[in-house]
Amino acid sequence: MSAGPESPETLSIRDAKAQARAHALGARAKAFVTTPEAGLRVRDIFVTQLLPKLALKVGAVVTGYIPFRDELDPRPLLTVLEERGFSLGAPSIVARDQPLVFRRWDIYAGLTPGRFGFGIPEPTLDSPIVEPDLLLVPMLAFDRRGHRLGYGRGYYDRTLASLRARRSIVAVGLAFAAQEVLSLPISEEDQRLDWIVTEAALIHPTF
Repeated sequence: MSAGPESPETLSIRDAKAQARAHALGARAKAFVTTPEAGLRVRDIFVTQLLPKLALKVGAVVTGYIPFRDELDPRPLLTVLEERGFSLGAPSIVARDQPLVFRRWDIYAGLTPGRFGFGIPEPTLDSPIVEPDLLLVPMLAFDRRGHRLGYGRGYYDRTLASLRARRSIVAVGLAFAAQEVLSLPISEEDQRLDWIVTEAALIHPTF
């Protein structure tokens, strides 16, 4: 049975997101070139300003991501968190249109090519699955209400919805300051971030 026609509102949001992505890709690419030290600055702001606010116990699972294209590199931050006794994980795509799973990740160990053709390396399949207490999230753009713009496949939104339905987690977006926009087009299934860290500031979204 074929799906019915999409509503004008749905088409409008989809078109608005496509336009926002086109702009955001350019803004992020420029920031990647002009702010090469951003990952180090994000590390310092996270550790000195945000980490003391979070009730994370030693051994808690922090899931990062392997930077793709010109995403802000989380590895300087993850290195410090691992040194402080936190366990690390990274995302793995198990099926299209399904939530991500996270596997134990040693940032110094080898990775394997993703199985679904996106070109994003993943932890090897023999790495144990973990559930995050704190989830670091990449993005194309964000606003001060905690909305984020991704690539449009919905993996992080599905993942956050699934995790939040069964446990308490903290979702922190990492981005260049240049990725901030005044507002973003939002769909019903979009999930907000709890915090955003850029090389310029710690942002606590106003819901």
